[in-house]
Amino acid sequence: MRYRILRRFVILMIPLTIGAFFFWGFLADFVHRAPGDYHTEVGDIRLRSGEYEAAMKEFNKALEEQPNHRGALMGRALAYIQTNRPKEGLAELSHLITYLTKSLKPEDLTGLGTLAAAYANRGILNDKAGRYQTALEDYVQALKTDEGAVDGPNLLHRILYGNTRGSTVRDRAIYIHKQLQLAPDKRLMRVPEIDAMQRMYKP
Repeated sequence: MRYRILRRFVILMIPLTIGAFFFWGFLADFVHRAPGDYHTEVGDIRLRSGEYEAAMKEFNKALEEQPNHRGALMGRALAYIQTNRPKEGLAELSHLITYLTKSLKPEDLTGLGTLAAAYANRGILNDKAGRYQTALEDYVQALKTDEGAVDGPNLLHRILYGNTRGSTVRDRAIYIHKQLQLAPDKRLMRVPEIDAMQRMYKP
C-alpha cells in the first residue's frame, strides 16, 4: 500500500517539477531583462508580420522605458521606412548612429553590428533618394564598422523574399563608386531588377 502511494507521489511530482522549472526560468528571464527589451521583442515580431503601426507602438513603449534603446530605435526606423516615411526613418537612423558612435565600446559586438546596420540602412535611403555620394559614404562606414553584419541577406530574408543573394552593401558600394568615376551622361545609377533585391538590415 505504501509502495503504491509513494509511486503515485513520484509520478505526480515529475511533471510538477518540470513545470515549476520552466515557470521559474521564464519568470527570472522576464524580471531580469533590461528595460525596453520586452516591448522591443514584441515590436520585432509585429514588424516581421507586417503590422507596422502595432510595431511602432511597441517601440515607443520601449523607448519610454529606456530612452535610446538601440533595438527600439532601429525597429522604429524600419517601421517608418515600411510605412513610407523615409524622412523620419532617415532622422531616426542618424540619431541612432550619433548615439552609438558616442556611447559604443569596442568589445560590444552586438552594438557594432547595430551601428553597421544603421549605416547600411541609411545608405539605402540615401541611395533611393539619389544622394549617391552620401550613400556610398554610408556603405563604406557600414563595411568598416562590421562587414559581417551587412554581408548580405540572411536565411530569413532569403525565405521571405525568395532570392538566394540580394545586392549586398559591398556590391552596391563598388557599383556606385565605379559609376561615379564616369562622366555624368555615361552613368547608370539604377538597375530596377537588381535594386528591387536590396533589403533593409535588422541585426
